[in-house]
Amino acid sequence: MGANGGMGRRRFLGVAATGMAATGIAAGSAAAGNAVATPPLQNGQGHGHGEGHGRPTRTRPCYLGTYTSGGGGGTGIGLATYQPETGQLTSTGVIGGVADPSFLALARGGQALYAVNEQDQGAVTAIALGGGAGGPVVLGSESTGGAAPCHLSVHPGGRYLLSANYGSGSVAVHPIREDASLGARTDLVQHTGSGPDPDRQTGPHAHQVITDPDGAHVLAVDLGSDRVHSYRLDERTGRLAHASEAATRPGAGPRHLAFHPSGRFVYLANELDNTIVVCGYESGTGKLSVGTPQPTAPKDAPAVERNYPSEVLVSADGRFVFLANRGLNGITRYAVGDAGATLTLLDAVPVRGDFPRHTAFSHDGKLLFAANQKSGSVTTFTVDRSTGELAATGSPFAAPAPVCVLPG
Repeated sequence: MGANGGMGRRRFLGVAATGMAATGIAAGSAAAGNAVATPPLQNGQGHGHGEGHGRPTRTRPCYLGTYTSGGGGGTGIGLATYQPETGQLTSTGVIGGVADPSFLALARGGQALYAVNEQDQGAVTAIALGGGAGGPVVLGSESTGGAAPCHLSVHPGGRYLLSANYGSGSVAVHPIREDASLGARTDLVQHTGSGPDPDRQTGPHAHQVITDPDGAHVLAVDLGSDRVHSYRLDERTGRLAHASEAATRPGAGPRHLAFHPSGRFVYLANELDNTIVVCGYESGTGKLSVGTPQPTAPKDAPAVERNYPSEVLVSADGRFVFLANRGLNGITRYAVGDAGATLTLLDAVPVRGDFPRHTAFSHDGKLLFAANQKSGSVTTFTVDRSTGELAATGSPFAAPAPVCVLPG
């Protein structure tokens, strides 16, 4: 059992995924547990050279979060490179010595990497990437003061790391030193409350913590209490001050949110009631106004008890929203209207894998990567910039228990 008496996060994920491959919108997932061999670290893995369309093409780095204990199959943070034109991934090694790095964040122009350690005694780990012959260097870990941290982000000022403790329902703040290592925690804010779901909402479960586009407020999404909290971060002290709080409908289970480029609207994915919600946002106060829930799958999609929406992405131009769904095993595409205020469901494409836990755009938004936890694969799509349409490209990339994909 997890903290607060609820089902542990990884235990739930294993139970929920059983048989899900058969209910996806199309077949074609990679074989479950098909782990890739990880060769030794290669010098210059961050920006090597490959071939594309008959001419040299500069590759870019990609980092994979995994589970290293409890049967996850991973051995650390996966390292890969990808071709910017084709999205083809190539394994380049692994960063060992990092326990259960289930979520990752880059900082300092890609020279520093931060990972949660999703364990009962939660921690966050700093890694210096650099480009030297020695490869990445693990700089050390600091306690988050809570259980099972599952998300983290770097504050825009670059001086603080924010993390969300899922198991204990709290948000931690750590200072980032000049050498990219982490200092002792400067704050820990404990959430309270619960929801009607007896398995997932017996107590608070912070699932995401990010900063708004203006850098004015820190938002923490809590799945267990059906709340989104807004805080102000004092950059002198590293302390959080409560600013506002928004409630979803009971049992929604808010998981992740993403901002429209205007900063005036937020798209909130609710894991437990299979919905996405357009929320109004006031940057001056941090106030979120929760709108009407909308479906996460087309009407003709196969019926599943729960769709388990996971990651929500917004195109850089603000015209399209993409939502990964683990019940559907697909990615739903929405058209954004009214300057960000409305969403229209367009379609969904199969993810070619099982349980798409996390998705991310490439640096230029031309590619979308999906980390499929249960099939042990990462799939790649090209993104049509004018229509938002996704097209699968290449073959699924085998990786042990990928739960986060972070292209550089």
